[in-house]
Amino acid sequence: MESINVVFFGTTSFSTAVFSTLLEEGYQVIAAVCQPDKPVGRKHTLQEPPVKQFAKEHGIPVYQPVKLSAEAETVLNLKPDLIVTCAYGQLIPVSILNAPEYGCLNIHPSPLPKYRGGAPIQRAVMNGDTSTEVCLMEMAERMDSGRVYARIPATIGEDETASELFDQLEEPARQLIREYLPSYLKGELPGEVQDESNVVIAPNIKREEEQVHFQNEPLPQLYNHLRGLLDEPMGYGLLEGKRVKFARVRKLETNQEQPAGTILGFADHAMRIAAEGGILLVYELQMEGKSRMTADAFYNGSGRNLIGKRFD
Repeated sequence: MESINVVFFGTTSFSTAVFSTLLEEGYQVIAAVCQPDKPVGRKHTLQEPPVKQFAKEHGIPVYQPVKLSAEAETVLNLKPDLIVTCAYGQLIPVSILNAPEYGCLNIHPSPLPKYRGGAPIQRAVMNGDTSTEVCLMEMAERMDSGRVYARIPATIGEDETASELFDQLEEPARQLIREYLPSYLKGELPGEVQDESNVVIAPNIKREEEQVHFQNEPLPQLYNHLRGLLDEPMGYGLLEGKRVKFARVRKLETNQEQPAGTILGFADHAMRIAAEGGILLVYELQMEGKSRMTADAFYNGSGRNLIGKRFD
């Protein structure tokens, strides 16, 4: 492999799949840039991003600017020949985009120009899409607007969650590095200009989007909404003023006459909730202030007393 200095930008587990492939393919990754450590749990314990953990395991320096635009000089001083990004989480300043000899490339999991933005996988699942792509693309000043050098298609299963789709798309992301990055570096990929008339934005999930509304969402829409939020942050419904997160669900399309949101009962290891067009089957859930539990455990606790109650 040609000896060029690569700086990798990424934060998540999905990013790590690309990062590890760069190393496996012999690229000289001289540094990694990721988001700052994040407080998690009730004790707000700082947790290192997966990319940081991986970089440390391989002796690669890690930089975690709170605001990249304010610390661009740190990256520029590394003098990268190529920058590769994947699910980093911040916009890359123009000063950095223009610096490397071989430019800046991004691995983006959507059929561009559809789903530009920070939540392409979640939005695809929430919208009930049955297919997607992973793209090798040029980084540009406007978000996800650069030329597309290669695309690999993928299907989205009817019951697939966002986290499962992330896992499925790791291999296409790796394939882009293995099969197409060498051709890009040789100047053999002209790139495809995106059609601006077909742009669809996929913004990060807002806090208020985590709530599902049984009265306003027919069963297919409700089910897709929840799949797109699994396993993180998990969608929730309000029951007697308390949040109930839905951790594992399925849908049953059938005729039922109860008002949407009504807890119909428990059967076959699932809590059954009425919805417009059928029944939402909840196999695992998390009550506000409690740990995640199975529907059976919930029934044996307070769940049996909630039959007939109704989610907002």
